[in-house]
Amino acid sequence: MDLPSTPATGALHDRNFRWFLSARFLGNIATQIQSVAIGWQVYAITGNVLDLGLIGLAQFAPFIALVLPAGQVADRRDRRQIIIVCHAVACLCGLLLLTFTLSKSTSVWPVFGVLALFGSARAFLMPAGQAIVINLVPAEQFSRAVALNSSTFHLAVVLGPMAGGVLYLAGPAVAYVVAAILLAISVLMLLAMRAQQRPPASQEETSWHALFEGLRYVWSRPIVLGAISLDLFAVLFGGATALLPAYARDVLDIGPTGLGLLRTAPAAGAAITAGILAIRPISQHVGHWMFGGVAVFGVATIVFGASTDPVLSFVALALTGAGDMVSVYIRHVLVQLATPDAIRGRVSAVNAVFIGASNELGEFESGLTAKWFGLVRSVIIGGVATLAVTAIWMRLFPVLRKMGPFPAARDETGTA
Repeated sequence: MDLPSTPATGALHDRNFRWFLSARFLGNIATQIQSVAIGWQVYAITGNVLDLGLIGLAQFAPFIALVLPAGQVADRRDRRQIIIVCHAVACLCGLLLLTFTLSKSTSVWPVFGVLALFGSARAFLMPAGQAIVINLVPAEQFSRAVALNSSTFHLAVVLGPMAGGVLYLAGPAVAYVVAAILLAISVLMLLAMRAQQRPPASQEETSWHALFEGLRYVWSRPIVLGAISLDLFAVLFGGATALLPAYARDVLDIGPTGLGLLRTAPAAGAAITAGILAIRPISQHVGHWMFGGVAVFGVATIVFGASTDPVLSFVALALTGAGDMVSVYIRHVLVQLATPDAIRGRVSAVNAVFIGASNELGEFESGLTAKWFGLVRSVIIGGVATLAVTAIWMRLFPVLRKMGPFPAARDETGTA
């Protein structure tokens, strides 16, 4: 059945993009279900907020070690096949978590081992997943494809934690079984894609020079460097996601179902914002929009940290998601348009390093500062730090602050 032609859904006319979007949607729901179950299960076993931070660190350590080589793999191999393998490994992780749960072990170290495997898969998934979108849709539909991709991701992050919280009431084993089934279906969807994407353009030999080409490219372009480093430090200091199990139990007293709702709040704000961007993409005053989005994220984090009311906490988290979505959207469009396809996988890998550092390393930072300063105080300090980073980056990267429209897409040689 043909989809109605509208500005927001034009990208969905591509069969490959529809399968990719559907598989990514189910895969993200599955990983969100796992995330809720892991956080609550680990905190229930140990009662230690530092262990919530170690959940992020266990994923980040292998991720940071592998993501740059993974970017080179994404430039030299079929990106679709890479994504298929990564989803299959994530499914295996769900089955391993199920095995841990059925063993009734009281040691959480096996969980961290599984998360290290999952982090390794994510290292290869992120560059390939980011770089493939521009290969699946016409150039004129790319910015809307980015918004649709982000919108479905955040819709999954809305539905996934809610489902995870409900499923956890029946036990973590049920949550892990459902997650593994969804990941298996996502693999079948990816297999249904026709391999019509342009072949990866990079044919150069594997070398250290080629490995770090993406890093050199980012470093030489202040607009790209400023955009991805702003997100790194803002979310690194301001992210409170890792501490939500402790907030749900110790501050708001709302249980695992309430935790699922809290986990959906940032994604709800982001999904609504992404839907708006799919209809009305940002085209002017890009720099102002980006810094404004990060500032909203920082202020909302402070409000969440100080709140003891579940409704206000939910609203504040939704605003963090909305602000972050604006920043993520601009960064993704900017990085992909400004990068030739021959090195797009490696530049996406550098972007993934910054995202991974801000998320997984940020979770460890959150657990550590909560241990040092206390739960509430650490979140408020993080929000203040985000605002400070925003002000500093506006001075360090005036070319980004003054940026008007997005740049024209670069061809294979790197020229506009």
